[in-house]
Amino acid sequence: MIKQKLNANTLYRLSFMIIVIGLSGCAPLVNMFSFFPDTNHTISSQSLPVTIQKINIKTSDNVTLSCFYLKNNKSNRLLIYFHGNAGNIDQRLPELIDFRNLGVNVLGVGYRGYGQSTGEPTEAGIYKDGYTALKYANDSLGFPSDSIFICGRSIGTTVAIEVSQKRQLAGIILITPLTSGKDIAKFRHLQLFSPLIGNQFDNASKCTNIVSPVLILHGTADETVPFVMGQRIFNLIKNPKIFIQIENGHHNDLEKVDPKLYWDSINGFINKNANNTIQ
Repeated sequence: MIKQKLNANTLYRLSFMIIVIGLSGCAPLVNMFSFFPDTNHTISSQSLPVTIQKINIKTSDNVTLSCFYLKNNKSNRLLIYFHGNAGNIDQRLPELIDFRNLGVNVLGVGYRGYGQSTGEPTEAGIYKDGYTALKYANDSLGFPSDSIFICGRSIGTTVAIEVSQKRQLAGIILITPLTSGKDIAKFRHLQLFSPLIGNQFDNASKCTNIVSPVLILHGTADETVPFVMGQRIFNLIKNPKIFIQIENGHHNDLEKVDPKLYWDSINGFINKNANNTIQ
């Protein structure tokens, strides 16, 4: 989410933006300090194997999302992946391949303003991207919702929870989920500004609307989204749920700190809940 350390120039910019925005609302400020897209490090379609496609998906507001579709001919299930707030989906391709190796098809979603996608990232915008990806999975790829797993990591958990509300899915995987933007600001010792953030990225209130099985993975040493946030999201969810605690796991290294626990937990969750959906 928000970068961990703010230097004097950044704090000056922050103060200036607050003055400029005034009573008009703080969404532009929140967006400015929430998204760090990379548009340079991308992968060309020509360099991909035939089992990995780079596809463009058009949103209702005419934004083109650059995404990856990894086909698994032995599976009739799909995992939709929403990544964190930095980099782009191209840099997550090795992770998408690891997910496909668990025995599912994979749709890796590139947010607006990231990689080769058009537009500019905003909270409302990435939610629209999430709904668009799910509709594409239903209508164009032919996967019914109850055969789809939604996976979000870090800020991607806000997209995953947003699109999953009151929707019967095969399952939801939340990796290092945050409770809210306001809570992140407090954790970053920006209490002065947290009241201005309002209800941005409010996973805590939305997760009570989840009706599908949930798996949460969080590291005890997470320095970006603290472990207690994952615990709180877990406690708020009412339906079947599993919490996996990865000892000494930080924000970006869970699969390296304990790869067996990490991947076995995800694989077990997928296999268990896939059996409860289509055959």
